[in-house]
Amino acid sequence: MWEEDGEVVGYMLGVPHSSARSVPQEGRKPGYIVCFFIRRDKRGRGIGKKLLQEVEKRMREKGRTSLALSAGSPIQLDWIIPGTPGHDHNNAPGADMQSDGYGFLLEEGFTPVQTEVAMYLDLKDYREPEDIQEKIERLEAEGIAVGRYDPRLGYEFDQMCDRVGSEYWRQVLMEETAKAQPRIILAATVPGHIVAFTGPVDKQPSGRGWFTGICTDPIYEKRGIGTVLFHLLMQEFILEGASFSSLFTTENNHARKVYERVGFRVARRFAVLYKVL
Repeated sequence: MWEEDGEVVGYMLGVPHSSARSVPQEGRKPGYIVCFFIRRDKRGRGIGKKLLQEVEKRMREKGRTSLALSAGSPIQLDWIIPGTPGHDHNNAPGADMQSDGYGFLLEEGFTPVQTEVAMYLDLKDYREPEDIQEKIERLEAEGIAVGRYDPRLGYEFDQMCDRVGSEYWRQVLMEETAKAQPRIILAATVPGHIVAFTGPVDKQPSGRGWFTGICTDPIYEKRGIGTVLFHLLMQEFILEGASFSSLFTTENNHARKVYERVGFRVARRFAVLYKVL
């Protein structure tokens, strides 16, 4: 924190963390910059540089070998999506590329390693594709049922999680299906097995339909399952009373086309940044 005449005019929050998520392999013990600001009338005087130097010093003292701005940060801050009536997103996975701070971080030796695109949809603008039912019927003809999953079926999902290599999705399914009153789970199934699913349908207090992601067993990819599940998820959000949804995807992720066809628009771009200490 930087104070002048009893007022805070600069602030930088850094936190050590052992996760290597979203940074290169050599950054196994990163520290994170969560946020920082310099009051506009105090910029250009080196305050930001001095704050950064202090954060870097403390990270080295904690044994950290790198510094990052990414979704791996243990502290997540909500932000308001521009051009909306106060609609929020629950985290910022990097540095806002439209902010003044982005250029400062590049000058201070941070390297962009990935671009994350924040996308937004006002759910009143969602339109169901005319061919969605046709896609569902085609999958059913292949022996794949898509829709709400009944946890009482007790279908196995470990094979999917093993092939995807995701302990996160395994944990989500284990916890949700074990509940006495689980949230709605949308899934694609074949007899005895879950082969794709979305995270549980969830509406935040702000009205946001929480999109966790879609997991598809690699054996069942390229059949349109993910597209169908995504549309069904938007419909469930509307039924739950959600007013909007937002998500992040990488700049060149092929799934971005699916989101854009639904009506999602790019709201912001964030750079995942990394610096060796």
